[in-house]
Amino acid sequence: MSTEATERGPAAQGDERFDIELPETNGKEFDQDQEWCEVEIDGERRRIRFHDYHEIYRHPGLYEQIFYEELECDSPRTVSTLLAGQLGMDELDPADLRVLDVGAGNGMVAEELKKFGAGTAVGVDIIEEAKMAAERDRPEVYADYFVCDLTDLDEDVEEELKDYSFNCLVTVAALGFGDIPPEAFSTAYNLVEPGALIGFNIKEDFIDEEHDTGFSKMIRRALEDGTMKLEAQARYQHRLSVAGEPLYYVAHIARKQRDL
Repeated sequence: MSTEATERGPAAQGDERFDIELPETNGKEFDQDQEWCEVEIDGERRRIRFHDYHEIYRHPGLYEQIFYEELECDSPRTVSTLLAGQLGMDELDPADLRVLDVGAGNGMVAEELKKFGAGTAVGVDIIEEAKMAAERDRPEVYADYFVCDLTDLDEDVEEELKDYSFNCLVTVAALGFGDIPPEAFSTAYNLVEPGALIGFNIKEDFIDEEHDTGFSKMIRRALEDGTMKLEAQARYQHRLSVAGEPLYYVAHIARKQRDL
């Protein structure tokens, strides 16, 4: 299935348009973290796994075209809208938010947060290409951006992050597949103040009680023992699979009660 979209999506005007070909699945199911497509870049046909972000971010507009035009991803908007709704219920001013955006990528989540007036946003990602893409494509959305490993955080970086006194944590489309391990989420969670709002999403299968991943167990335990208080949640279509089937996630807004 080959497509070359003509309508503009979230990508910046002037970005190159790519000829993208999704695989013919013929009824075969791909694990979500093994999905791929072929893309023509500089006259060469390349196979790119969807989780090869370091490769995708090198090319302006490619991430947006794959995930938002071809596969109709709606997670940044959904999680941000749910967060904005909670702020409204709490009668809080979005401008007062100091957001730690973990797994920030090229800044699409922060861009959605800015649409409803969110204040300071700081990005964190483990790959240098993500920061380069954010600075290239959305230079206005972050007050700062750190490339670091949250499972082995440098003390100087930790102190810089603490100086922001974050009252909100968001992580979108990065949990449950190993992109952000439970230890990294715990570190980020412990960097935000008690009472902070926590916005995240996860594939609905991963929050089932029968699912035994480290992250799903950690979240269930945190909600059960009062470490986090669930404020709102919504099941929605995250995006389409390469076979055109809907992939359902659950977006959560929780409130931090104490450190993990």
